[in-house]
Amino acid sequence: MEEITIVNLEPQLVLALRRKGAYEEIAQMIPQLFQYAANKRAPIKGRPTFICHETTVGEAEAADRDRCADIEVVVPVGKEVEASGEFKCYRLPGGEMARVVHKGPYQDCGPTYERFFAWLKENNKSIIGPTREIYLNDPREVPPEEIETEIFAPIG
Repeated sequence: MEEITIVNLEPQLVLALRRKGAYEEIAQMIPQLFQYAANKRAPIKGRPTFICHETTVGEAEAADRDRCADIEVVVPVGKEVEASGEFKCYRLPGGEMARVVHKGPYQDCGPTYERFFAWLKENNKSIIGPTREIYLNDPREVPPEEIETEIFAPIG
């Protein structure tokens, strides 16, 4: 089982795509984001990331079920990119974060989140902003049990 650690992340310039829907749409949104970056000749400087704006597990589950989740995917880029429609460019805040890595299929990350949130509570840490999932490998290239997702929560 992966250890939970505290890290400091630097702010990053990111290209973002944000819409309302179900979390399953993340898989289609990431290629759209990469295509927009390619069209704008923006160099990719990191891994795709999902920003979860729902603040509790229950809120996220309800929003996903009702297909009204606030879904944002971002990718670090090497230059400012023109905004257009659902696509924006901004500096994603850094700061102190709790971190854990989930290994396995995305749909099986519930126990990892439960352990992560329990650890935060036990260690008197409050989540002070949206959580993030950084996708460390590509599910088209590795078997489901080898998928790795780095989970971060800004803490205070």
